[in-house]
This record gives sequence, C-alpha cells and structure tokens, in this order.
Amino acid sequence: MYADYHVHTDFSDDSVHQMEDVIKQAISLGIQELCFTEHVDHGLKPRSSEYLKGEMDTRMNCHYDSYLAEYLRLKEIYRNDISLKFGIEFGIQIHTIPEFQKDFAEYPFDFVILSCHQVDDLEFWTQEFQQGKTQEEFQTRYYEEILKIVRVYKDYSVLGHLDMIKRYDHNVEYPFDKIKNVLEQILKIVIADDKGIEINTSSFRYKLPDLTPSRDILRLYKDLGGKIITFGSDSHNESHLGHQIEAVKQELKLLGFESFCTFDKMEPTFHPL
Repeated sequence: MYADYHVHTDFSDDSVHQMEDVIKQAISLGIQELCFTEHVDHGLKPRSSEYLKGEMDTRMNCHYDSYLAEYLRLKEIYRNDISLKFGIEFGIQIHTIPEFQKDFAEYPFDFVILSCHQVDDLEFWTQEFQQGKTQEEFQTRYYEEILKIVRVYKDYSVLGHLDMIKRYDHNVEYPFDKIKNVLEQILKIVIADDKGIEINTSSFRYKLPDLTPSRDILRLYKDLGGKIITFGSDSHNESHLGHQIEAVKQELKLLGFESFCTFDKMEPTFHPL
C-alpha cells in the first residue's frame, strides 16, 4: 500500500495546487490512496466565507462546504483509479477546542490530524511565539500545550509532525532528555485513547538532521506500546507529493515497527511494512 496521508490543495491558505491536479499526479506516481488534509487553525485565522478556485485564500481557514463538494465530485470520477479519503488538519490550541468539536460533529471526516501550529495565537514560523523566550521556555511551552490538548480533545486520528517546533528553532539541537518526560505523558494518553502519530516527510525538504518526529520519539512511542502510524508528505505543491514515503517505511522497519495505517471513517486499517 502506497498512501500519502498529509496533502494540501488550494482549499488550504498556503497552497494553489488544485485537487484534481493532485489526484492526477498521485495516480501517475502509483499512489494507491490519498487523504486530503486541509488546514483549519481557529483562533488566529477566520472562517473562509467563500472558496476562490486556484487562488491562495491568504490567512483564511478551509471553506468546508466547497472542499467537501469537490472531494465528492472527484471521488466519483476517479473511483476506479485511486482511493480518496476526506481528511482535515486541525491546528488546535487549548482555547480553540470548542470550535473544532463543532466542526468535527458537522463533517464526515475519514481522518483528522491534530497539529499544534500556534500557542497563545502566536505563530512559530514568524518567530512571534519564540520571541522573548529562552529555548527551554518555548520548547517546553509547545509540548505542554499539546499535553493539555490531548488530555481533553479526543476527535482525532494522529498527532501531526509532533516535534515541528524544531523546524523553527534557530538554536542548537534541544536535548531530547529535557522533553522526554512531557513527551512520555503525551504519548501515553495517545496510546490509551487508541490514537497514533504521523511520520511527516517534510523533514527531508526542510533539511532537518532527523525524521519528524525524531527517531528518539518514535522509539519512545514503540517502547510505550504505540502501533498506529501514518505517513504524510505534507504536500503543498507538485514537488512534495509522496516524497520519501517509501524510504521512510524502511526507517520504520529498522526501528522495529511492523505496520502502518490508513483510515476510513476514523477507523484505522493496518498494513504490513
């Protein structure tokens, strides 16, 4: 099974890649299953009032109704060529949980990525969140936010790019031992709730020195009994789709994992590596 479970199109505010073009490319690459996971980040970005085809709807959340309608249209057209899944990437903060609970109840998601893109409505990629904090302070605060969220929010499938704060940390590598305790708390809850984590292959294009999440985190997850893992390219344009997913499967086997997952109606299916 060759599946990409983290894919953005022009329904996300940081992509202009149209859904049908993504599907055609996936078929040409031999991808058997594709899960779209458009961006929603309540708290910082407003709800989109309309969908502008082929245009980047700057700093707006996905327009759900247009997204679902296009997904269903194309799912029917390409039903014999590729399996398509209706997913979403929820960029959750502790104070935005009620809005995401409403969204989840309203739409028929197959798969939900729980990501943390902001804390206190401050972005990581602009360095707003890190500004005025020591490395220890912003690293710790990031993981503490995720811990708070998974304690109360349960309508998700996997945690997305769990250590993504590394991508926006301009300091030397922050020691794993300093975050291991809070990560262990997070992963124990994830496992107890029958949720999982994704391996996000954007680490290769960001030229990070490790996988995302790191091998240390993946080992910890396995040691704690974690089994649910998905692969996602975090694709935003044609050069990203499916990137390094097959290579990362081999990395996972070296770490002792035996399977990975796809999803349907929020239920995982296990596939051998």
